[in-house]
Amino acid sequence: MKIIDVIPHVLTTELSEPFAFSQGWVEKRSTMIVEIVTDEGITGWGESLCHGLQPPEIAASFVQFCFKPLLIGRDPFDVEVLWEEMYNRSRPFGQGGAAVNAISGVDIALWDAIGRKLGKPVHKLLGGAFRTEVTPYATGFYRVRGKSYPEEAVLEAKRHLSKGFKAFKLKTGFGVEEDIKYVYSVREAVGPDIRIMMDANCAYHTAAARRILLECEKAKLHFFEEPLAPENMEGYRELKGLTSTYIASGENVFGKIGYRGWIAGGALDILQPDLASSGGFTECKKIAAMAQAWGTMLVPHVWGSGIGLAASLQFIASLPPTPLALNPDEPMLEYDQSAHPFREDLIYHAIGMENGKVKIPTQPGIGVDVNKDVIVEYSKPVFRV
Repeated sequence: MKIIDVIPHVLTTELSEPFAFSQGWVEKRSTMIVEIVTDEGITGWGESLCHGLQPPEIAASFVQFCFKPLLIGRDPFDVEVLWEEMYNRSRPFGQGGAAVNAISGVDIALWDAIGRKLGKPVHKLLGGAFRTEVTPYATGFYRVRGKSYPEEAVLEAKRHLSKGFKAFKLKTGFGVEEDIKYVYSVREAVGPDIRIMMDANCAYHTAAARRILLECEKAKLHFFEEPLAPENMEGYRELKGLTSTYIASGENVFGKIGYRGWIAGGALDILQPDLASSGGFTECKKIAAMAQAWGTMLVPHVWGSGIGLAASLQFIASLPPTPLALNPDEPMLEYDQSAHPFREDLIYHAIGMENGKVKIPTQPGIGVDVNKDVIVEYSKPVFRV
């Protein structure tokens, strides 16, 4: 089986109701989908994560002009070799960010093609599944113009509970006092048994994050995600162990080299690589192995289209608990509930929550079919042929 084409698809659409997080307003949802076509008629699909304000054209350019010439004519089964060659090719001008985002999308598509060729889901190719279903937590709680907070957050929390969620993550980073009031208002509304996390998206310096953690101790938060910028590893070490709340980060860390210092230095309680951003299956399995060797929990970041969601479920299936036990602390699925016009339609609504769980897809590859009509509908022309 040989690769005969590599097609980066830039998908984007304006949101009817923009929403805000600590770093700005999200006016549209975008992604970069990688389509790998083989000479046997098998197509693999992958996704390169676009964070809230990230132009998808950057990663698409890496695929089109840097990686595609390297991939044409190659065997998808050489996925490990291809990963290292792509990383080495882009090392002088990459090493992280959109370069590794793009490699991630290609890598996921390669594994999808391999799985479809063999008739096996990717988790089987990675060594099997530790679980057949996963507990999701709802991501949402963004700010919308014209609505009052924390009142709107309380209403959203109750909507998630009515759908069967037992855990959710609050978007914070809007000011120290604002965040503290926000957390306690939601905790009071949902009671003590619901797992609550918060995510500041790198909004604070160490002292402010320390104050939030101490002030929110009685709210019993499960983890505090990205309180600081990823450049501030020393600050994360200061926060870890300060309270009973776990410290989590990693969506802005890339590849095994990027994670090396974080893991060996014990900077985090929970690592959060994103499969569609931190290196795809090939690299994230190595990150997971490093985390296991250091006894560190791993709960992947997930925030993309249905392709990224399906691939992330394959990855989560392959993660061992930390450690194996009769009643282990299992990894969770971050299940984005914010507005995304083409998330479910892209995969024919193949993934959903039932009885508080999301099942791991067992079909070949990433386990879902891709609706090409949705690709066409939301595609934005980028490159002149």
